[in-house]
Amino acid sequence: MIRFCTALCLAYLLSVNAHAINIQGDGPTYPRQKGSSQSDPFAGLEHLFSEPKHYVTYFAEQAPDIDGNLDEEVWQQALWTDLFVDIEGDKKPKPAYPTQVKMAWDNEYLYIAAELKEPHVWATLTNHDEVIFFDNDFEVFIDPDNDTHQYFEVEVNALNTIFDLFLTKPYRNNSGALIAWDLHGLKSAVQVQGTLNNPGDTDKGWTVEMAIPFRSVTVGNNALVPDEGTLWRINFSRVQWDVDIVDGKYVKRKGADGKPLPEHNWVWSPQGVINMHYPERWGYLYFSRKPTSESTVTFAMPYAEKQKQYLWLIYYRQKEHFNKYGKYSKSLKELGLKGSKVTVEGQENQLSLEAGTLQFLAAIQGPDGKVWSINENGFVHTIKGLK
Repeated sequence: MIRFCTALCLAYLLSVNAHAINIQGDGPTYPRQKGSSQSDPFAGLEHLFSEPKHYVTYFAEQAPDIDGNLDEEVWQQALWTDLFVDIEGDKKPKPAYPTQVKMAWDNEYLYIAAELKEPHVWATLTNHDEVIFFDNDFEVFIDPDNDTHQYFEVEVNALNTIFDLFLTKPYRNNSGALIAWDLHGLKSAVQVQGTLNNPGDTDKGWTVEMAIPFRSVTVGNNALVPDEGTLWRINFSRVQWDVDIVDGKYVKRKGADGKPLPEHNWVWSPQGVINMHYPERWGYLYFSRKPTSESTVTFAMPYAEKQKQYLWLIYYRQKEHFNKYGKYSKSLKELGLKGSKVTVEGQENQLSLEAGTLQFLAAIQGPDGKVWSINENGFVHTIKGLK
């Protein structure tokens, strides 16, 4: 989440966390090796080019009851994701408590099940669209068309209080969230394995179950129901605050300045920066119409995603250049690239760059003739072929 201009604005600005706007610099997406030489144009950005996680979700022959109970057959057959890690990845220690997710789908919903282990489950916020990450929470981020624009976020706490929002583009691109938007038809439920808000006992944790309607995360008139091979970008975040037990109540632990210590941000696919609003860093969700009982599909990174890493490299280098000189560069060489030819998986690709003081458009064309482009807002889409 990020600050928005309402009565909540001040509260947002007082909180410095993974939802914060405009972390210094910007960042891209994958296969760069640690220890890259300075002649490598990706040098210094390796942490932002780790390959995102992926998950294959299979078709549910019978929809689960959304009650927070994960014992149903569909969930027994679905596979868990990897355990969550720190939002910055290997730069920080592993989370203190395990978190993992499962997914399934049918022709109406994406189903999500999450398990959050912790010894003390608490929550305080009860009103829809309150800033739920001020409690411990579980968050879902979805970009169905993988262009980093027009994406969705849902947060939930252990009271099953929902904060849902829509973003036309990331906050870093001078955008804000549409808080009044509601994920129409969302089904959600929480079960606590222990006793909520009781410091006198030790809990096992809490589970979350969601059914997200495809119609409600479709921009346009007709619901875009996935098919075999449909690829979304998705990520999950867990916000965890350090607390002490004071007079029989949970109280956020404070630092020497008297303010609550920064929260922990644990995610499925590491962002590389303390900011969830880098959609290009989210994981890949691959839809298969095979039943959940099979789990036989092997995910392979699409060639276009490997091409796009050069677009993100240009985007982030352009942002660095603009911050330094107040304008965008017209030169690929000035951005650290040796020329307009780059090799992706052994195949030659053509880069191009057009720029003015306040705008730019970079593009890459591979052997299939398809052209992917990116602009100063980080909007990724296809355009006509390069000359």
